[in-house]
Amino acid sequence: MNRTFASLAYPNYKKWFIGAIIANIGTWMQRIAQTWVVLAELSEDSGVAVGTVVALQFLPTLLLTPVGGLLADRVEKKKLLISTQLGLALSSLSLGAIVLSGNAELWHVYIFALVLGTLAALDQPVRMTFVSELVPPTSLANAVGLNATSFNGARLIGPAVAGFLIAAVGSGWVFIITGIAFAGPITAMFLMKEEDMYAGARAARKDRGLGVAVRYVREHADIAVIISVMAVVGAFGLNF
Repeated sequence: MNRTFASLAYPNYKKWFIGAIIANIGTWMQRIAQTWVVLAELSEDSGVAVGTVVALQFLPTLLLTPVGGLLADRVEKKKLLISTQLGLALSSLSLGAIVLSGNAELWHVYIFALVLGTLAALDQPVRMTFVSELVPPTSLANAVGLNATSFNGARLIGPAVAGFLIAAVGSGWVFIITGIAFAGPITAMFLMKEEDMYAGARAARKDRGLGVAVRYVREHADIAVIISVMAVVGAFGLNF
């Protein structure tokens, strides 16, 4: 296999990669559909309403991602990911049902945007570290690179698919399809074989607290610079 896709030679990672790209596309479809519903269907082209739904969607990332990192150290990653993916699926299906019923109001979308953001904030650190259990250390860099490709590819594909589906079948069905898409990673995790996992030893409790992480960043200027740059990009560029 081409070295670019070397990690796909590991069965568990291959299943995860396929399931994750389906869910990533669905996530971006939902984000576009939420914005469209608020802008075109539930408000009179209100920029304030759109800004509110985006803020509710991404504010939990700022506040709760460190909590997700702590959970990644202390809870079995696969079980936690199954839980977050189920939550994301149920929230998408519920919002889709409300929109299709014709009873959707702005506050419904606000609540589901906050739920989506909260679950995503807890999910992201876990799924990033979960990769280390799917491939050996020698293939970890390649697997992380493929994950990044999957995420950014979904950012291109998801909005395009969402736009087509909104025009073809309506925004409500986009949420339903998104909910179904989360079955991808859930199915992948149930199909994984334990004997093919590469789980390493957990860090000692004293070495995995939030305070330890903060001190590590303060003591390593290169890490602090990377985090600062990503904060600027995330705050001012990711959604534009």
